[in-house]
Amino acid sequence: MLPDPSHHTAPGTWVKPELRQAVREVPDACERLEYVGKMTEQAANRVLALIDEAKPACDEVRRRGLEIAEAMRRLAESPEIDTARSRVMMKLCADYAASAAAFADDQNRVLTDVMLAQDFQDLSGQVIGKVMRILFRVEDELKHVLADGDLPDPVSAMSGATEDLAGVQVPDRALQQDDVDDLLASLGF
Repeated sequence: MLPDPSHHTAPGTWVKPELRQAVREVPDACERLEYVGKMTEQAANRVLALIDEAKPACDEVRRRGLEIAEAMRRLAESPEIDTARSRVMMKLCADYAASAAAFADDQNRVLTDVMLAQDFQDLSGQVIGKVMRILFRVEDELKHVLADGDLPDPVSAMSGATEDLAGVQVPDRALQQDDVDDLLASLGF
């Protein structure tokens, strides 16, 4: 249980140390979330760029494969298959196989780059976990404060802090008794 807040001279000293610590951690949690957001955006942009880069090559391999498949069907259905036509078709197939292998190498590089662009996810998961623990602790402490009814009456919590106040301060001029009398007279006193 907290001491009676009216015994404190400074406002806010009635707050539990655990809550104070949790509140001090909130700015760090916000910075961490901002970092995770930036890393997520960078990775997403990198992945999208890699996909844009790889898509035309995928389309070309598909187009060329369909062309060769159609040519092979026509050759297979042709009643006259001569050696020269077969050699041309075999050359086309060999060229396509070589380009498909090169394409696979390129796609392997793209997939590796995509994987590397996502390497932040382990770190971001850890950061998000820490931020969540901070926020849960703040939430838990706030629930305890509210459930325990430990919030002081604002007037009594401030009573000690008002003793040091010296009244109205007018810059570059001290109030004279005549000023006070004039003010009271204007108010009808």
